[in-house]
Amino acid sequence: MKNIIREGNPTLRARAKEVTFPMTNEQKDLAHKMMEFLENSQNPEIAEKYKLRAGVGLAAPQVDVSLRMTAVLVPDEHDKPLFKHVLVNPTIMSESVRMAALSEGEGCLSVDRDVPGYVPRHDKITLRWFDLDGNKHVDKLRDYPAIVCQHEIDHLNGILFFDHINTKNPFKVAENTIILG
Repeated sequence: MKNIIREGNPTLRARAKEVTFPMTNEQKDLAHKMMEFLENSQNPEIAEKYKLRAGVGLAAPQVDVSLRMTAVLVPDEHDKPLFKHVLVNPTIMSESVRMAALSEGEGCLSVDRDVPGYVPRHDKITLRWFDLDGNKHVDKLRDYPAIVCQHEIDHLNGILFFDHINTKNPFKVAENTIILG
């Protein structure tokens, strides 16, 4: 995963292609490598040894592969996996009216600079996705896992997190927005 591309690469701004089933061995291998990268990036010793930035999500377009596939590894407060899946062809089926934003803003493995500001996201989503074998899953997510999945799905649609930040007033939020610490 040393091939993570950076903003400016056109793959990051393109809509990724649907994955067809059955997946190829190469596609499955990529999925496993993406998850392995996230696991390693969250392990302090491995991350320090290999100079990895910690990540909770990595989309295929970020490694210059235009496919609708993303690995997500959101830890709980004890560093155990709260939501850990490779999402193939994920779709947000419904979303809450109430919005949420992270108090510290968002970052991205493909963006090597700080972009201050709140990134408004839906606080709750219903997510449909497929696993590597083509089995359909539906999950109801809220708060941080919902935000992470929306960030990753944006990558599949050629959107970067800072596209959501209010350029005139980066820390302004709508009335129905909660700030997650």
